[in-house]
Amino acid sequence: MNILNPKQIENESMRIISDIIGDYIGPAENLPIIKRVIHATADFDFLNTLYFSDNAVNKARETLKNGADIVTDTLMLSAGISKNYGVKIHCYVADDDVKEEAQARNTTRSIINIEHAAKNFSTAIYAIGNAPTALIRLCELIREGKANPALVIGVPVGFVNVIEAKNMLAALETDTPRIIAHGRKGGTTVACAIINALLYA
Repeated sequence: MNILNPKQIENESMRIISDIIGDYIGPAENLPIIKRVIHATADFDFLNTLYFSDNAVNKARETLKNGADIVTDTLMLSAGISKNYGVKIHCYVADDDVKEEAQARNTTRSIINIEHAAKNFSTAIYAIGNAPTALIRLCELIREGKANPALVIGVPVGFVNVIEAKNMLAALETDTPRIIAHGRKGGTTVACAIINALLYA
């Protein structure tokens, strides 16, 4: 088979993914998100490890319908989000004042980035694909009533504090919509795939 057209390649990829997944018994609105993540990673583990709080996808789509603020933990994630849907993307990790504050407090720029974002965009969609420290700090701010996100995408990747951060998000006693990639897998690519899947819908 020789398929070179980008749309044909994507359609054929999605057909293959659907065939491998087979019958899906979860909420129908979650399936396009799962398929987009698998498409981006070629990793079918996400079929079982992606967690969606009740109605998270529909709530997120409603938020995004007329444009929304999205806070990211990395500039790479910001760059990967489709700009064709009126969303406003915010990431402060490269700002000089964030760097200086992180150094003065002996902490990560990711933590300071989240703190700055919460002051200005407390109800934004927060997408964390790389830094578990950012997710931990966001959970703390939610508990303290200093952030009330429209959605939290908690999919950091790695080995240190990653599972703990995701468990902390899952355990929050709040109605905050959330999408979590349980386990060590995740990353910027996964976070980007989730946001773009929500936007495409």
